[in-house]
Amino acid sequence: MTTLFAKLRLVVAVAMMSAGPALIVSSHTAMAQGTGSMQTPDGGAHDTGRNPTAESVHEEDLFKTESKIHGFVSIPDVKSANLEQPMGRTWRRYHESWLPWIGGIAILGMALGLTLFYLWKGTIGADENFSGQKLIRFNVLERGAHWMTASCFIILSLSGVNYVFGKRIIQPLIGNDAFGTMSQYLKYAHNFLSWPFMLGVTTLFLLWVKDNIPNRIDIAWIKAGGGILSKDGHAHAERFNAGQKGVFWLVVLGGLTMSVTGLFLIFPFYVTDVTGQQLAETVHGLFGVVYIAALLAHIYIGTIGMKGAYEAMGTGEVDLAWAKSHHDLWAEREVAEGRVSPAPAPAE
Repeated sequence: MTTLFAKLRLVVAVAMMSAGPALIVSSHTAMAQGTGSMQTPDGGAHDTGRNPTAESVHEEDLFKTESKIHGFVSIPDVKSANLEQPMGRTWRRYHESWLPWIGGIAILGMALGLTLFYLWKGTIGADENFSGQKLIRFNVLERGAHWMTASCFIILSLSGVNYVFGKRIIQPLIGNDAFGTMSQYLKYAHNFLSWPFMLGVTTLFLLWVKDNIPNRIDIAWIKAGGGILSKDGHAHAERFNAGQKGVFWLVVLGGLTMSVTGLFLIFPFYVTDVTGQQLAETVHGLFGVVYIAALLAHIYIGTIGMKGAYEAMGTGEVDLAWAKSHHDLWAEREVAEGRVSPAPAPAE
């Protein structure tokens, strides 16, 4: 038996010695294929004329066969197998470059436009004389739903603006730690206050949809520029004029869009993949900055832009003279139904 093992060892040794040169040549050939050059007997390098980079598989070729470059994983989360996808580059460029520019132009442009309009027109109706007689403009439920939605909208807007512009403007001013803490709490506020915001938008829709159906009166109001372009500075309007109806449908449809895309972001990957998540974030961001810019005009006209407008949502009452000036058709109906409160008696 010992003699047999000795003979086997001898055979294996002879085989390895005879295969050695072939292995060396093979290794040199493999190196040449990988580098495009081959080592000569004197130690130099000889160019084979091959270009390994040109012969390698390109990303473009891979993306022609599949939309993503992915591997294989053994864990349940199959999304982690995605190594690269073209939409990710586009989303990063949009988020880091396009969205800040679009948002800045929309929001600052609206603020500048409203400032110029105020310098031109001042407060609308500032010279109006009020009668002292009051009409109920909005009841408690309407005002409560409005202020709940408006309060949530303001915080959602501030936290959303911080998401887009915070690291560019606020972080250099207050430092990394303070900015990180602030952004964390704003993110919590954004997620939790989205629910009462959605409830408020739904409530306002149910309360006011019957008064916000567009009609021919609205077309005439638009042609008169809300009274700005008419000779007597007046345009007929019902309970809501064309501008207010536009704001209403912007709030409802924009709120619906923001809510649906926001739910995709709060509960990621329950319905869609990473590409769908990026699309939802893109739509959410674009509609968000447009939403903020448009509602700046609503906030302006409801505060310093028009005399007597804030009282409608503040106390729920408006002066009869104000109602006749801005919502004459609605005021006539309210007077005909006897809903006018008498003017207070003059002090003796």
